[in-house]
Amino acid sequence: MTQPTPVTPLDAGPEGPEEFLPGRRVGIDAALRTRLEGVCDQVTDAMDVRADAGRDWWPVAIGWAAKGMVPALPALVARPTDTAQVSAVVAACAEAGVPVTAAGGRSGVCGGSVPVYGGVALDLCGLAGVVDVDETSLVADVRAGTFGPDLEDELRGGHGVTLGHWPQSMDLSTVGGWLACRGAGQYSNRYGKIEDMVIGLEVVLADGTVIRTGGRGPRSATGPDLTQLFVGSEGTLGVITEGRFRVHPLPGAEGRRAFGFASFADGLDACRRILRRGATPAVLRLYDETESKRSFDVDGTNVLIVLDEADQPLLDATLRVVDEECGSASTLDDGLVGHWLERRNDVSALAPLWRRGAVVDTAEVSGRWADLPRLYDDVVAALHRIEGTVAASSHQSHAYTDGACLYFTFAGIPPNGAPDGSPGGAPDGWAESYYTAAWRAINDTVLSHGAALSHHHGIGINRAPYLAEALGGAFGVLESVKRALDPKGILNPGKLGLASPFGGGVWT
Repeated sequence: MTQPTPVTPLDAGPEGPEEFLPGRRVGIDAALRTRLEGVCDQVTDAMDVRADAGRDWWPVAIGWAAKGMVPALPALVARPTDTAQVSAVVAACAEAGVPVTAAGGRSGVCGGSVPVYGGVALDLCGLAGVVDVDETSLVADVRAGTFGPDLEDELRGGHGVTLGHWPQSMDLSTVGGWLACRGAGQYSNRYGKIEDMVIGLEVVLADGTVIRTGGRGPRSATGPDLTQLFVGSEGTLGVITEGRFRVHPLPGAEGRRAFGFASFADGLDACRRILRRGATPAVLRLYDETESKRSFDVDGTNVLIVLDEADQPLLDATLRVVDEECGSASTLDDGLVGHWLERRNDVSALAPLWRRGAVVDTAEVSGRWADLPRLYDDVVAALHRIEGTVAASSHQSHAYTDGACLYFTFAGIPPNGAPDGSPGGAPDGWAESYYTAAWRAINDTVLSHGAALSHHHGIGINRAPYLAEALGGAFGVLESVKRALDPKGILNPGKLGLASPFGGGVWT
């Protein structure tokens, strides 16, 4: 795999798409283009390539694609094939004061890889492959443009190990994207999130300087952990070109369970008790009644599915804890786990719904166990108060000793009825208005509970207006770091709510 997968066809005319987002677009003059062509293997301003680079899997952009629009267009796309080329491209753009937006598989759902001010879209998919695997130390070096299936095929087939990172976007996403957005896989209870797996990085700074962070030895005490400075920075502080990771021997055994709880709160408490006792089943996913019916066709209960993989003694001990803590629940057919495995990455319904006029999205947040039941109730209630909402539900997708991720799904249709796309459908701007209202309801509720805006999707454009409030006084520290590492503001401007020299905010 070497190419990103678009979420939906772009219905643009022969002259190319229009741009939806407002604001300034920075162009590329002849001198800079010539310089870029001299240092990078592939540089193009072909409209089809630029159009693809102007969008990711941000759901609201699906509706725009149906109207022949993309969020924003870069002036050109550069596709380097090694770190030296990335360095040269970034250095040239820094000297010219041109924005650079790095991207891999463009599977993000918050607009994080959209080049909102034009300039250069830096396609990192040419930096692919496993560089080295130390099977003795269980450490692997991987280039940022490596797609998930290619990585696991190499690790498993060539070395008998796994990273253990299985995001829903596995087939669509790259290692660099996982790192840039602080991603989580569906087996995170067992293996951790990407920030737990990474131990070192190779990063290109805004002036083209190449640095390496961490990775020299476990748990080193050599000042602040600079690796974690770049993990989750969404390309605003540096361009990640390679990562060093902890990997694991392939597991020897697997076990599955399924239970039904009388209430979502009861299920949450069982999950809390399981983690509290030190058991970490790879998958521990709890669905409310709405999602239990939609996902498993089970009525009147809150389904918990459990899957673990480990050496047999560890697996047995983990499942024994699970069975004890779920003793008050009804036991369901563990075939539900197999059903989930078969359908877990299926997002095929998303684009058709948007193209027919519906508004559908998901929001993953995280909070402490003590607050999760109220957070669940309040977010679902806030979504239902918005005119047009026809569904609001949630499941708990990742769990830890101190709390968990709640993954909300919402859907809205125009107030006049079914979203059939006819002339009598939604008024102009209805989709954007409903979408921003739904996200405002979620974000405001999350912040009022002192919970986290995002667990693994990141901030991008969509959540950018809320990050300063979420971080409080610490947002000023982020701003200072940005100014120090990227004084010209060229790296992925318009994201994380950071000020940009190219213009103001593009989304509210």
